[in-house]
Amino acid sequence: MPRPVSVRHAAITAAAAIGAFALTTLPAAATATPAQIATSKTNGVAYLKSLQAADGSYAGSGLSNEWAFSALASAGTAAVDVTPGGDTTKNARTVYRNLLSTSGWPSSAPVVTDYERATLNAYAAGIDPARVSASRNLVADIYRYWQTAEPGYFGPSANFNGTVFAALALNGAKTTSGQIRIPQSLRNAMITRIRANQHNDGGWNYGKAEGDAGQLGTASDIDMTGAAMAALCVSGVPNTDTDIVQAKTFLKNKLVANTGAFDAMFGVNTDSNGWAVSGLNACGINAQTGDFLTSKGKTPVDFLISQQFNPGGGFKYLPSDTSPQAYASIDGLRAVAGGGFTATPPVPSTSGAPQWVGQGTFTSGTATSLALTVDDGTGNLKVCSVSVTTTGTSTTLGAVLDAATSAATPSGCVTAVTPSTGTGTITSLNGKANSGTNTWKASVDGSSFTSAARNKVISVGDTIALRWGS
Repeated sequence: MPRPVSVRHAAITAAAAIGAFALTTLPAAATATPAQIATSKTNGVAYLKSLQAADGSYAGSGLSNEWAFSALASAGTAAVDVTPGGDTTKNARTVYRNLLSTSGWPSSAPVVTDYERATLNAYAAGIDPARVSASRNLVADIYRYWQTAEPGYFGPSANFNGTVFAALALNGAKTTSGQIRIPQSLRNAMITRIRANQHNDGGWNYGKAEGDAGQLGTASDIDMTGAAMAALCVSGVPNTDTDIVQAKTFLKNKLVANTGAFDAMFGVNTDSNGWAVSGLNACGINAQTGDFLTSKGKTPVDFLISQQFNPGGGFKYLPSDTSPQAYASIDGLRAVAGGGFTATPPVPSTSGAPQWVGQGTFTSGTATSLALTVDDGTGNLKVCSVSVTTTGTSTTLGAVLDAATSAATPSGCVTAVTPSTGTGTITSLNGKANSGTNTWKASVDGSSFTSAARNKVISVGDTIALRWGS
């Protein structure tokens, strides 16, 4: 494996796309035809459907197959349409949503990548990640792991993987109307950290390298290079950016001419190829032509399709394997289908099934969390998850800020609010007062910033951003 399964898959564990590149219209130089790709998608989906358990589940305790949702969506199949034996009551989306809603999920000792993985796959399954249930907001769950001592990192910075997938999840899982829900200041903070961890060879690895000349000089990993370049692109970095071009060059230099595979750290394999192609897809870079068409006329997509058993549809992990492997099949299909690390869910074919599901209102007396950022205009960005328990179906910005003074993780997101009562305009936050045209403004779910007032209505799952400025 590219790295131990417990690290690679459970911690994101080693597995849209904004800007995802559809590989259905290909230049003449490409070697995998649209017909071959269509067949690969059809058979790949059939295999992933065979992985569904009798109770309708893909995810469970320990390592599971929930990444199938990102692959299915990329291939044009809605999770709600995937059922065991045609039993629509056990459709994959409903069963997954129920799992994410349980108080015992993900475990007694969760890590940030648990929530990032779930965010990417819930989104692909057609579940609003911020509104999974009355008590589950996956976006707020990720915010809890913001590192106040190292702004821009999510989870321990030594596990750089957690920050890459925070960027993928928070940018890739848009609102149901297609809006990026987090503010630019947060996007910029993550971009800065990802850039700082780029190795001298143009790629990335899953551990922290920032500030460590020795680590920056070590060889990069194919998998994490694909994920990190995708994280930059979904954060708004163009594919002409120097860091993306360097990553593209790193991958190009790892191509095996005879097969189109990437020579990964742990050898040629489907997962590494899949992650690299998904990174290219997310950046709108065609993995079938130009720099990725080898001197022998092979491409990374050629290699992936050569790894697939047909008509069974599963992908083998190593070229020498004689049977398919679930993770390889997921990573392979997602990449061949043109996906990044998540995808907008397709419109279901099941009669009456909506494209999206999500909690519509607060439930009185039920504790939940809201995602909050506070930007004072000096680069001192604060990010936190605020615990709230309402007595009605909605709440107010004033109530959320009041709660944040004592019930935020990490703490210190909000220390003082003026006025402290009433319904009026906020004139000071954390000791920073309005001054002329520079005032506190609020945005919800990526909306335009407008004057921040205590009586501004806040609904369940809203991602709230406060900013001081003109």
